[in-house]
Amino acid sequence: MKSSKTLGNSQGQSLVETLLTLPILMIVLLNSMNFGYFFLVALNVTSASRNSIEYGIQGFDTVSAQSLPKASPPGTNTTISYATYQDMTGALNNPTGASLQICTPVNIDTSASPPSGTNGTGASRRANCVTCTGSTCTAPAAVTTGSLAPRPDPESPSFILQRVDVTYTFPPLLNVPGFTIPLSWLPFCSNVNGNCTVTRHAEMRSLN
Repeated sequence: MKSSKTLGNSQGQSLVETLLTLPILMIVLLNSMNFGYFFLVALNVTSASRNSIEYGIQGFDTVSAQSLPKASPPGTNTTISYATYQDMTGALNNPTGASLQICTPVNIDTSASPPSGTNGTGASRRANCVTCTGSTCTAPAAVTTGSLAPRPDPESPSFILQRVDVTYTFPPLLNVPGFTIPLSWLPFCSNVNGNCTVTRHAEMRSLN
């Protein structure tokens, strides 16, 4: 009888310990899932920008100014914007929600002042850039200040610096208070709406 009573007390103690530790284990597990998902998205955005700029300087035929791909439209399967969105399809929940900035010498906007396709400074350099979101692209619409501003090549005009920026905003995998604690420590994630924004860019040079 005594051993039976001891066994029952031991089982009850184990149940209480499990109930006390389970919430802590769940918080650790689910926060780890959110943190891992953030790095999965960042990895895919980084890969998309790098693969796109490689395609932009190599082209789909022979390496020449005539065969290098244009930046847009995203619906044409030979453009850089199409390749960028396709690279993120299947990996991200809403790849076409990403914002792109693509700067290559092929993107010549005749409405620029002055109209130019050179890798110069100011308006002429921005004339080489387009920005895309989903199925819509505009040019020239490059960011002119901050880290997204296109830069001239240090050895211009012999070389041209081409660039692709990808910006993607997404909610955490488990957007529940208590499960987003590590994300709140990152400067990429907003405490206001709970969303995270990842921006990655790649630059490569090509002969002019």
